[in-house]
Amino acid sequence: MKLATRINSFLPQSKNDLNTVFEKLNHIGINYVDLNYPEHIEKFSPEDVSTMLSENNLKLNGLALRFKDDYINGELGNAEDSIAKSAVDLCRRAIDFCRQANGKVVTIWLAHDGFDYSFQINYEKVWNQLKKSFADIADYATPDIKISIEYKPFQPRAYAFIDGMGITGMMLDELNRPNLGVTLDYCHMLMKHENPAFAADIFGKRGQLFGVHLNDGYGLNDDGLMIGTATPVKTFEFLYYLKKNDYDNVIYFDTFPVIENAEEECVQNIKTIKEFDKKITETGVAKIQQIIDQNDAIKANELVHKLLFGCK
Repeated sequence: MKLATRINSFLPQSKNDLNTVFEKLNHIGINYVDLNYPEHIEKFSPEDVSTMLSENNLKLNGLALRFKDDYINGELGNAEDSIAKSAVDLCRRAIDFCRQANGKVVTIWLAHDGFDYSFQINYEKVWNQLKKSFADIADYATPDIKISIEYKPFQPRAYAFIDGMGITGMMLDELNRPNLGVTLDYCHMLMKHENPAFAADIFGKRGQLFGVHLNDGYGLNDDGLMIGTATPVKTFEFLYYLKKNDYDNVIYFDTFPVIENAEEECVQNIKTIKEFDKKITETGVAKIQQIIDQNDAIKANELVHKLLFGCK
């Protein structure tokens, strides 16, 4: 199982030293790393990052874009051409760094492309602008780097433009780039009132699922709770569809321990996902599918009891 976790949860407890974080990750059983660009690597070259990772028996999964300062009114869809162009350029630099550091995927979450008021933006213009930008970025990344769109329905904007599986799927279909896919964030899907397993199945079957951010929450906020704590049944179903569709990319724990110790919290996430995976394996993918195919709520509930409590 390829596992990564949120670096920002570890940095405050590691004197903001990246190499110290890598040492801790190696110690607790994490084997892959995702870094924010440019936030985490402003002081490092790709060679520096590769060396630190190698010394700690870690591999770089990829980079996640972080747009700040000039981008609070939009990134790729910004109304000012110069800012939108600089956002594309930042993505290109991230691709270059990722490639040189032996990463595989660049994840783009557009935190600020959205709106807060009616009559504030030209929807068609922004759609076409985003479409062109994603096409340019994906083509620049060809053939070896994947570009993954991470959607979120709101926060920090009242409405995000790329807000759910439907809009993201439309974008992927219109662009039809083999290296353009999606990163599913479990909490973001709950916020959108999506069933996470639904998206995992649809994008997984299409070969468009490039990343998973696993966490938990109550649906009203990006809570970032330990996995399987608030919605364990949905977590089981989500992991079932990952297994069914042979998902072999990294699972990233996007959880936010503040009061909790970051290492202990991550260890608990690792323990939980392995326990859930074991339950699914013991029950059997084929057996679970047989129950699903019956379209019977009672049989489905019996399955839930078996997964959660070991009932026969």
